[in-house]
Amino acid sequence: MIELDGARVKTRQEPQPVYLMLYKPRGFVTTMHDEKGRRSVAELVADVPERVYPVGRLDYNSEGLLLMTNDGAFANALMHPKKSINKTYLVWVSGYIAGKEQTLSQPIEIDGRRTAPAAVQLLHEDGVTALFHITIHEGRNRQIRRLCERAGLTVTRLRRIQEGPLTLGELKPGQHRPLTESELRALFEEIQK
Repeated sequence: MIELDGARVKTRQEPQPVYLMLYKPRGFVTTMHDEKGRRSVAELVADVPERVYPVGRLDYNSEGLLLMTNDGAFANALMHPKKSINKTYLVWVSGYIAGKEQTLSQPIEIDGRRTAPAAVQLLHEDGVTALFHITIHEGRNRQIRRLCERAGLTVTRLRRIQEGPLTLGELKPGQHRPLTESELRALFEEIQK
């Protein structure tokens, strides 16, 4: 308790750290406010008492696992380029020709820096459409879409299903939930590697 001239002074308490997993639907920007008036992920977490921010990005037409927090140090550690937290996606494409997965796995240059190779697995193909399971380490600006473009493939749907040890699980588009203690512990261990 702090007093000033015999009167009790209210002190500002630090907010409790909040760690959420959100299923970002397509058609939402990964920002708290959009100057173009598009729907943002802020709408999806409006019921959270603490103000939380996205950790990383998913582009407007992508969907899936997005972490949100009010812990800036945690967010910075998770996004630091040296951490190389694996991010795994399901990627539906058109324009498929057998063997394209070899091209998809090769490094690509983004903003003057080469990416690490991607781990690519063909899950299903039906004529010129296919479904890939792709894991990348850096998550650079539109990296998956750029890999597909270079391979002559058109992305028709892209969903992040895993980030580090966390999986999207049963969340539906637009839903969020707090991370469990074990998920947080696993994520903190991943950051400290």
